[in-house]
Amino acid sequence: MLATKLNQPMHPGPGGSGLSRKAVMEQVDLHGWTRFISMQDQCNLLQRENEREMFGLLAHQGVGAIPWSPLAGGVLTRPLGQQGTTRSAASPTVDANGRSLLPEADQAVVRAVEKIAIARGVPMAQIALAWVLKNPLVSSPIVGPTKPHHLTDAVAALDITLTPDEIAALDEHYVTRIPRF
Repeated sequence: MLATKLNQPMHPGPGGSGLSRKAVMEQVDLHGWTRFISMQDQCNLLQRENEREMFGLLAHQGVGAIPWSPLAGGVLTRPLGQQGTTRSAASPTVDANGRSLLPEADQAVVRAVEKIAIARGVPMAQIALAWVLKNPLVSSPIVGPTKPHHLTDAVAALDITLTPDEIAALDEHYVTRIPRF
């Protein structure tokens, strides 16, 4: 797995601080070490920064993605305002800096997931997972089921192919942000 917490210098000069994943991969090749085959990243319909920042490098290097939190902490699994668990009811609504954890743009994405799920007659989780799985770099999302039907939904998402119009509807409200979940 290509770790993101590298902080020891690998060599002097540009890119040698160890924080550049590209520099890490260059050093791996230079020394004949075993290449990385996957990277755990946060990627879902509400948090897509690694898609923009890392997926090009992953494709270039032949490294797969294993996204964690593909359902955005459960936010993408139920309509807005519906509390599903004690944990979700107790979840904070703002981050440590007072920023909303579910800004309007995210709410629009959740509504788009709900609309597509209703039209297809499937749970929202299947649509959100199908969106993650459409990316050919995704080897397998980390789903973390806590109930048997969660695993059933995750497996069923493999059989869903989103249409270009559905993908556009899911993508249109996303805005760049800092990681939150």
